[in-house]
Amino acid sequence: MPSYLQIENISKSYGPKVLFEHIGFNVNEGDKIALIAPNGTGKTSLLRILAGKDSSDSGGRILFLKDIRIAFLEQEYSYDPDATITGQIAAVSLKWTEHLDPEHKAAYDLKVRQLLTAFRLEDGSRKMKDLSGGEVKRVAIVVMLASEADFYIMDEPTNHLDVDAIEYLENYLSHARCTLLMVTHDRYFLDGVANIVMELDHGAVYIYKGGYQNYLEKRQERIDNYNANTDKVRNLLRRELEWMHASPCARSGKAKYRKNAFYELQERAGQVYRTSQVDLGEIGPATRLGTKIIDCKDVSFKYGGVYYLKNFTYNFQRYEKVGIVGGNGVGKTTFINLLLGNMDPDDPGEFSGTIERGESLRIACYRQSGMEFDEGQTVLETVNDTRLLGRFMFPHDMLNNKVATLSGGEKRRLYLLTVLMQQPNLLVMDEPTNDLDIVTINILEEYLKEFKGTLILVSHDRHFLDRLVDHLFVFCGDGLVKDFIGSYSQYRDYIKDYNASLKSASREDRRIARDNRKDPANASQRNTRKLSYKESRELEQLDKDIDSLTKEKSELESMLSGGMTDPAGLEKASIRYSEVSALLEEKENRWLELSLLD
Repeated sequence: MPSYLQIENISKSYGPKVLFEHIGFNVNEGDKIALIAPNGTGKTSLLRILAGKDSSDSGGRILFLKDIRIAFLEQEYSYDPDATITGQIAAVSLKWTEHLDPEHKAAYDLKVRQLLTAFRLEDGSRKMKDLSGGEVKRVAIVVMLASEADFYIMDEPTNHLDVDAIEYLENYLSHARCTLLMVTHDRYFLDGVANIVMELDHGAVYIYKGGYQNYLEKRQERIDNYNANTDKVRNLLRRELEWMHASPCARSGKAKYRKNAFYELQERAGQVYRTSQVDLGEIGPATRLGTKIIDCKDVSFKYGGVYYLKNFTYNFQRYEKVGIVGGNGVGKTTFINLLLGNMDPDDPGEFSGTIERGESLRIACYRQSGMEFDEGQTVLETVNDTRLLGRFMFPHDMLNNKVATLSGGEKRRLYLLTVLMQQPNLLVMDEPTNDLDIVTINILEEYLKEFKGTLILVSHDRHFLDRLVDHLFVFCGDGLVKDFIGSYSQYRDYIKDYNASLKSASREDRRIARDNRKDPANASQRNTRKLSYKESRELEQLDKDIDSLTKEKSELESMLSGGMTDPAGLEKASIRYSEVSALLEEKENRWLELSLLD
């Protein structure tokens, strides 16, 4: 594959802190690269430099070898709060569309509408200021994908997205003919999209072909080899040290280069690879937990005529670990606030039912919005415990740094420390993996698996949920909450099987209805309201369209899951599959509506 991008000798520092120095690498056409590094080591800074939003301290060279289009998805999307969704997209997409002829402009507009439908943003008249964080992120992704850029640069693309949106984006990017460099903490997303893992470690860049598991194995091999070579150098150093300690007369005729080589060996022998990582072992055990946790009976909450919780009854148990999942805006955060008694007493919502909390509860809550730090305070002033700060990767040379100078991930790590050091016996965590690096997430997983308390976890991180929870509260909308026993992956498989059975039943219903229309003996089963001539013709056409689309969808599924290797063909098939799926659902719903009248 031809090279798209060459990076040579770039560096970035903030004050005395060196993020990376004199690094370089290539990006080839078709590479889908996941960048992995601990928080605070410059992942976001590197992406911003490549996207032209920042500059290298050392000059260096960033050379694009082809005239390619670049789209950059930042973690925080800037937007006009008073703009509508369609207005916002039109404004920021002007650079892509202002030179298009009418035919290509129409194709672009169609692509935007298709993506808005896929990301459940059909009402383009809504104001940006009225959207949830997840909906704003989806608008940003629509802008990125609609550009059909050659090279996507993405900083945490799955943050704030619900799982449906994550899975759609994963499927789109895995089949798209594009080149991308992304930072992500979502391990399932990484494995589904990336074909290369790039690690930024101790100021150097390492490239690994393949997915996350291969990266872990090859990385460990690299570390083991480095440390093995260090042992060999130490053995050689001992022999040279004996020579250096010999009498001066014994050394007088020796070459000067050997003395110089000794000092080089001495420096190399001290270089043992050490991985800095969070240590949660010093946090301490959870406070003793009584038998009563939180008992809910017939709890309902309605706001603006919409139910966010309806007739919910459940008694939380000691040591259980429950996951909370559902789309954006269906009431998950409201549910957490109700459980913890954090609802504003002046809230205009309508509450009914009872919530009783155990007397021995010590509750700590990690919120998606994060902690409101005093940015002018130092790290040590925020958490006055040097031992714990060191365990959380805040060494002595960082203790006097202002909180304002920390990266987003470092602030999250500091916030996590303030939560866990409370030693709660009921721990509520709302999207704890956002902005944390993968190594820290893995360590947090291990801690939570052994946590001797009750855990309530809101997350869209599929891997995180699979590792931790015993069952799920699935928020379905309109206040309905279903309790699913099993992991998140098992739930998604159940939903896919359930939807497949519904479609199968729908096809059978259509067959029976067609037979009834042909058989006058079944006329008594029909409704009294007859279809108009126009509706009858529409129903006949829907029969044909549904059969045709069902066949096309099956063929596309075979193509996407088969051995098709042409990138352009894969991208075209993936886009068409999304279009056909949406169109088929629309026509099936209309068919059922008309068939009930026939």
